[in-house]
Amino acid sequence: MKPTTTTALVLSLGVMSALAQAEPASQAFIPLSVTSTSAQAEAKGFIEGQSLSGTTRNWYARERAARGPLWRYYKGDGTRHDTHSRQNWLQGTILDYSSGFTQGTIGFAAEVAAYNAIALEQGRQAVAGPNNRTLTHADGEVIGQWSKAGQANLKARVSNTVLTAGRHSVDTPVIASIGNRALPSSFQGVSLNSAEFDNLTFDVGTFDKVSPRTEQSLSKFRSEYGAAGEETDRVSMVGFNYRPFASLATSVYASKVDDFWNQYYFGASHDLGDSAVLGLTTGLNYYKTRDEGRGKLGAIDNDTYSLSLALTHQAHTLTFAWQQVDGNEYFDYLHETNGIFLANSLLSDFNGPNEKSLQIGYILNMAPYGVPGLKFNLYNARGWGIDGTHYKGTGYDVAGLDGENHYEWGIGAGYAVQDGALKDTTVRATYTTHRASKAQGDGSLDEFRVVTTIPFNIL
Repeated sequence: MKPTTTTALVLSLGVMSALAQAEPASQAFIPLSVTSTSAQAEAKGFIEGQSLSGTTRNWYARERAARGPLWRYYKGDGTRHDTHSRQNWLQGTILDYSSGFTQGTIGFAAEVAAYNAIALEQGRQAVAGPNNRTLTHADGEVIGQWSKAGQANLKARVSNTVLTAGRHSVDTPVIASIGNRALPSSFQGVSLNSAEFDNLTFDVGTFDKVSPRTEQSLSKFRSEYGAAGEETDRVSMVGFNYRPFASLATSVYASKVDDFWNQYYFGASHDLGDSAVLGLTTGLNYYKTRDEGRGKLGAIDNDTYSLSLALTHQAHTLTFAWQQVDGNEYFDYLHETNGIFLANSLLSDFNGPNEKSLQIGYILNMAPYGVPGLKFNLYNARGWGIDGTHYKGTGYDVAGLDGENHYEWGIGAGYAVQDGALKDTTVRATYTTHRASKAQGDGSLDEFRVVTTIPFNIL
């Protein structure tokens, strides 16, 4: 299970459709052309272009098991006990310093971001640690306050191409920073982003460590669903984003996770019609995953895809999303990343072996009713046919999954401040229910979450 900030991720395609322009998207072909402007030519200088900004986030989540206990906590005497509830409450603050790029043909810049977390809930039984929400010692004692360098990197730029080395964030379908906690993850390595064309961009990167959301130290990468806790020494990726039409965006990426897998991704999103009357956004995501090298996770032969349709009429968006896993193991991705661009990745990822799932969701955008920035959403998703009985490998614990099923529904509200001193501050509140058959791995629980994020600028 990959818990998410549900309002932000539940219906991403629906949100895109709701924000579509009130004019039909052009279906005309866009010729490939070199960008007429150069970001480096406009460089102000190392000091002249510097900035100091950040965010502070209040993150609260309360979970309650609907059937048997799902968590355990340590008492002061070292004994461990089952519990039906878990509560985490933190204040996470990011202070981000970015220099400007030096002038000249090649520009250089630096970025350093300090991350700090304060645990507002410190009860052992309430937090039920260790977990990936509140940092604790191995015995479950909460660490009240901690800090780290979340980002620390150097950049070099030529024209519109930037090379970044050090600890930084990336956002691709095969490896992406995840920000659904008080603090986000980041990665140590080297990446290059090139935007020399108006409608075509390239990404290349290689990384050896991850800075987790709720840890102070760097860690090696491991998979989200692997059973043995195997680690990999390096993750490499390459890909591009291409928009052949104003209405069509496509992405193609490939990654190599040493001794785990080779993974290939294709994605497309197409807009049709006029959302003031009726607009349609169609989204397709497809992953092909095969084992690689020493095969630490065993044999992998997995094809997973999702197809979504989002219909928008003025303030209303209705979304239908189908997702299917063809493989006898989980569709897997890297832990502490958001490398799962699938429509039904919600509180549950709906990614069990051979699983099929369907989601129906609705978003109401209150801007047409005079309250810009306010949105409501609700959804229901169901997964069935989970079958791991034909799995012959050793990397995933799926042999006991035989016809498992589960469902999830959620409701949420979010508001973004439109102007004033708190402009761009967001408040999200969500309530999610997940119910599962006995062997399905996510369990039966309810979660209530409230997240408030306040951005600020100092320099």
